[in-house]
Amino acid sequence: MSKATLPQPTKSELEILSVLWELGPSTVREVYDVLKERRETGYTTVLKFLQIMNDKGLVTRDTTSRSHVYKIVHAKERMQKALIKDFAEKAFGGSVHELIRQALGGNRASKKDITAVRKILDELEKK
Repeated sequence: MSKATLPQPTKSELEILSVLWELGPSTVREVYDVLKERRETGYTTVLKFLQIMNDKGLVTRDTTSRSHVYKIVHAKERMQKALIKDFAEKAFGGSVHELIRQALGGNRASKKDITAVRKILDELEKK
C-alpha cells in the first residue's frame, strides 16, 4: 500500500478509531467499555472489528501480554485528510469549493464558523 493510500474504514471502524484516538493504545475490554456507553454492542463484536482492522492495517496488535493491546496506525489528522479527499473525489468530483459550499451552506454556519474558515483561507493564501 502506498503512503498516499490509506485503508478506508467503515462507519463502525471509524467509531472504534475515535475511541482509540481518545484513549490511546487499548485492550478490547477498554474499547468495549467506551462503546457500550454510546450504543448497544457486544464484546465479541468489538473484538472481531479490531481483528479485521488489524488485518486492514488500521490498527496494530501487541500480543506480548495476556490482554492484547490495539494501537492506531495512522494519526487522526492524516486519516481525516484521506477520508475528506476520498469523499470530495466521490461526491463532488474533486471540487473543494463545492464541498465547502455544501458543508457551510447546508448547515447554516455560525459567525464563529465563518470567521474560522476565513482565517484558514487567509493562512492558506499566504502559503
